[in-house]
Order: sequence, then C-alpha cells, then structure tokens
Amino acid sequence: MARYDHTENLTTPAERAVALVPHDSNQIRETPKAIFVGTGGNITMRGIEEAADTVWKNIPDGAILPFRPKFIRATGTTAADMLLLY
Repeated sequence: MARYDHTENLTTPAERAVALVPHDSNQIRETPKAIFVGTGGNITMRGIEEAADTVWKNIPDGAILPFRPKFIRATGTTAADMLLLY
C-alpha cells in the first residue's frame, strides 16, 4: 500500500471538515483553510486579520470560500449547512 506523505500548508487539500454553527460572540477555535456553504445566502464574518465584520452577500449553494475566518456571526447570516475545512 502506497503511503502519502506531504507537508501540510494552505495549498494542500483539506483533510477534515467540521460542521459550523454561526454564533455572535464565540470565536472559531482553529483557523480553517476554507468554508463550504451547503445552502447559499449571506454570511457575516471576520477574517483572522480584520478589525470589523464584513457581510458576504449572495453566496451560491455548494460554494467553497477560500477565506480564513475568526468569527462567523449568527446575526446577518442566512447561509446554512456550512462546513469548516481543515
């Protein structure tokens, strides 16, 4: 059986996915590589280096956002069935 060795970095594919429940004050504990959006809509979030929230609008179903959020807020978020990709 072949063994797959690689150095983990931002350009390697995600190896795991964790269901995301938006919350207005809880910070995401581990910074993901990207976000999968199952049911499209708007997402209110803040990146790891940003000082304020931004609303991403009209995200389609099945989108993969190459964004590394620190917060994904419940208020203003209408997208659902999201996964954090690590």
